[in-house]
Amino acid sequence: MARSLPVSIRHRGTGLGRALALGPVLLSAMSAAIIASVTIASTAARSSGIGFGVDTIGAPPQDFEFGITGRGRPGRWITVYDESASHGVVVEQADRDPTEDRSAFAVYRPLSLQNFKASVHLKFMRGTIPTAGIAFRFADANNYYVLTANALQGRVDVWRVVDGKMQQIAGTEAEVVFSHWHTLEITAQADAFTVTFDDSWLFTAFDRTFSKDGRLGLWTEEDTLTRFARLDITALPSSDNR
Repeated sequence: MARSLPVSIRHRGTGLGRALALGPVLLSAMSAAIIASVTIASTAARSSGIGFGVDTIGAPPQDFEFGITGRGRPGRWITVYDESASHGVVVEQADRDPTEDRSAFAVYRPLSLQNFKASVHLKFMRGTIPTAGIAFRFADANNYYVLTANALQGRVDVWRVVDGKMQQIAGTEAEVVFSHWHTLEITAQADAFTVTFDDSWLFTAFDRTFSKDGRLGLWTEEDTLTRFARLDITALPSSDNR
């Protein structure tokens, strides 16, 4: 995809910037697709859980919407067994369409957030451009943010996708490798995006292109075959309520 140079960023060693407080809503969505649940806790610590059932091996995960940015075939998102995953079942983006400027996504339909903390466990299996991650503040197939890890270049980056074109906001080198489970995490609070990788803070970047609520989900680039074992999303207070 056409990409532009990075803009605002705070690198490792300059501090986390803004304090990010955890909020009252926790979504734990197993993209392994065995169980997805939502827990809603009030200030009085009351909570309720909703189970979404069991997905069929070989079928798409429930409660996700699928599509692509760019040209080419739609992604093929299926649940498969993986003994190396903590729960044994994962979601795999299995389509190997190498069409340039093509990204496949699976966004979680029930939830739309502006401020949140989200993390995903992912493993790169193969691909000429092995890049995958978390789409967030997703407005439509051509307008959203995405946090990516790249196993070829050994990088983690935040991008904005505007009218279908990827523009780099910030990024840094990281030890991203094939056939290994990594944890990619982002905390979005207003215009600040704090990124960690395998439990280590990498950078905090800033951008105001998409400031409204949007959905979150899984994302892969071109012919990347990636497995996702877990997606966790925690809602944070709205900037209007701080």
